[in-house]
Amino acid sequence: MTPLPIRIAMWSGPRNISTAMMRAWGNRSDTTVIDEPFYAYYLERTGKGHPGAAEVIAGGETDWPKVIRDLTKQPIPDGKRIFFQKQMTHHLLREIDRKWLVDLTNCFLIRDPQEVILSYIKKNSGLSLEDLGFIQQREIFNFVREQTHTTPAVVDARDVLQNPEHTLGLLCDAIGVSFDQKMLSWPPGLRETDGVWAKHWYDAVAKSTSFKPYKPRDGTIPDSLGQVYERCRQCYEELYQHRLR
Repeated sequence: MTPLPIRIAMWSGPRNISTAMMRAWGNRSDTTVIDEPFYAYYLERTGKGHPGAAEVIAGGETDWPKVIRDLTKQPIPDGKRIFFQKQMTHHLLREIDRKWLVDLTNCFLIRDPQEVILSYIKKNSGLSLEDLGFIQQREIFNFVREQTHTTPAVVDARDVLQNPEHTLGLLCDAIGVSFDQKMLSWPPGLRETDGVWAKHWYDAVAKSTSFKPYKPRDGTIPDSLGQVYERCRQCYEELYQHRLR
């Protein structure tokens, strides 16, 4: 029997290993990937001054209902069986309908908020709670859980980096896909499937050929971000208790 097509949405916040995860899935011969499909709409709607924002908006899809149709109703691109969608939680703005999520196999990539914040402020010191995506990630997780009456798969970035084969194997089992050794390494460089923003953000991933070994991030959260950190920590811990292990 031919395996059925599957559309996987992996929901992550920024400064995670989401692009490396996209590389892992994109290296499978049965999978095609899409990179942050709501980014153009998010930038147009919020006016965020991200690098290359005008180019992202001009080259992307800013009609969110059409984005949803492309993700859920159109044939999977390139005739592949698996459609891996790298999704940013903070891009799913409140006006975007969420009923379509039940048509996907949703999974969640989480990361310790201390590491996220310390990484984020190296690139941009002016951040808000909403920029980090933890609140939205918890909301999306709870919505999917309530609508499907099942608990979506959750993987922690640290677990992936400490043992990629084991953790990706658990993820594949949880979503009903056979694990593929090709997910553990990939050729260096950028891809046609990368967003046009790759030249601004993907330098490290473009040089990579596999998941990098885990290293704790040194530093202290600034006092000014103490309350933001605590809110993010609450959301993270709620999902952490569901992580695959």
